[in-house]
Amino acid sequence: MVSSSPQHGHFNGQLSEQYIQDAFHSYLKSSLTQAKAERLIDVDVLASAEGDLMITGPALCLYFAALRCTTNPPSVPLPRTTKTAQPMELSFENCPPAFVPFLRVWANTVPSIQNLAPEHQHDLARVICGLEPLHRDVVPIVNGISADLRAVAIEISQRRSFQDRYASDLQAALDAGGAPGSASPRKASFVPPPNYDASPSTSSHSSPRQSLESLPPRLPPRINSNLPQQSPGLLSPQWPSAQSSASGSVSSFASSTSSSPSILTQDSPAIEFIRETLYASLADALERQPSLRRMLKTDPPRAYFGSVAFAILDVASNAITPDGSVIGVLGKPLTLAECPRELRPFMTELANIGRLAKEMEEEDTMDAIKLAERGKSIPLSRLDRVKMMLEGGVGYERGLQEADEGRRSVEGRAVAFANKINALSLGMTRLKAFRERQGDVFKVLAGIGS
Repeated sequence: MVSSSPQHGHFNGQLSEQYIQDAFHSYLKSSLTQAKAERLIDVDVLASAEGDLMITGPALCLYFAALRCTTNPPSVPLPRTTKTAQPMELSFENCPPAFVPFLRVWANTVPSIQNLAPEHQHDLARVICGLEPLHRDVVPIVNGISADLRAVAIEISQRRSFQDRYASDLQAALDAGGAPGSASPRKASFVPPPNYDASPSTSSHSSPRQSLESLPPRLPPRINSNLPQQSPGLLSPQWPSAQSSASGSVSSFASSTSSSPSILTQDSPAIEFIRETLYASLADALERQPSLRRMLKTDPPRAYFGSVAFAILDVASNAITPDGSVIGVLGKPLTLAECPRELRPFMTELANIGRLAKEMEEEDTMDAIKLAERGKSIPLSRLDRVKMMLEGGVGYERGLQEADEGRRSVEGRAVAFANKINALSLGMTRLKAFRERQGDVFKVLAGIGS
C-alpha cells in the first residue's frame, strides 16, 4: 500500500485522478513523438488530427506502457515528477476507482504483448495506427490486442479532461525533433467539442417531454419495403405536438433558448441531412437505455457519445438500403453518389456497420440454434455484448470474458465492432456541422437528465 503524500495527491492509499492524468499526458506526448519518428503517424495527420487519431494516440500510449511493464500483476510505471522523487507505479491497490476498468483491460493485454516477438510487436503498433502488419501469420492475435487497447483509448478520449489537453499533446509531438527552443511551423488544429453542462433555462423551464419535442421527428415507421418496420419511439410522428411529418419539412434541432429554429429541407446539404437523421434517433437511444439517461447526470460527455453510438447502430441497421443509400428524417434517400466526396467515407462506414450488424445477428442466431440443439445454455449474443460495451464500456466486456472465456474470439470481434461504431461516432461528431449543433443537442439532453 502506498503511504499518503500530498505530492502525488494520495488519499487513503490511492493516487489522485489529476496525478494519473498528468502522467498519462506526459507519456502521450512521448508516444506521439516516437510514432512520428518511426513514421507510424504522418505529420499532416498530427496537425489536422484527422481520422481516428484521437483513438490511435491513447492506444499507442497504452501499448508503450505495456512494453515498459516489469511487474506481475501488471502495473504502469509512472514518470517521476522530480529527479529525486521515488519511482511510482499505478497498480490496482493505488488506482483511482474511475480508472480501474481501464487498468483491468490494459493489464490483461500486457502478457500477450510482451510474449510477441519484437517484429510482431512492431506489427501491433502498425495495426493500432491503421497500417497493415508486415507479417500475416499473427494478424488475428494483433487484431485482438489492438481492439482491446483501442477500446480503452476510446473511453479515455471521451473524457473532457482528455479533450481539453489533447491539442497541446499533438503540438508537443509536432514541435519535437526541431532545433532546441524552436516551435514547429505546423499547428495542431484539434478543437474540443462544446462543454456539456446543463443550461439553467433547460433544466428549470423545460420538461423532458418538452425538450424531446424540440428534437427532429423520428425516422418514418416504414422507410423502405426491404427494411424492417421500426417500433414507435419517443419522437414518432403520431405525437400530437410534433411540428412536422415525414412528408413535410422538418423542424431541426433547436436551441432550448432559441425562438428561431433552423429548418431542414429537401435541399439541405448532405452533412445536415446525415446529422439530423442521427440526432432523430438520440431520444430513442435514451428511451431504450435507461442507464444512459442516468449517465447524463454523472458523465454527460460519455452519455452523449454513447447515445450517438446507439443512434449510428440504429440508423445503420434500419435506414440503409441495399445500395448503401441512407433514408433519413424526410423519408428521402441520400445516395453515395449525391454525397460530397469528403463525406463518402462516413457514408461507406455507416453502410459497413449495418452490414456487419446483420452478419453478426445472423451468426448469433445460428450459434443459438446449435447450442439449443445440443441442450446447452445460450449465452449473451455478440451483438448484445456490443450494445453493452457501447453503454457500459469495454470493462463490462472484460467482466463477461472472465465469467465466460469461451465466448471470446482471438480477434475480439465484439470489441472490434464496438470500436468501429465508437470511432465513427467520434469522427462524425468532430465534423464542423456536428460541432455547430452539439451545444444545442446537449442543452436538450441535459434537460432530459436533470
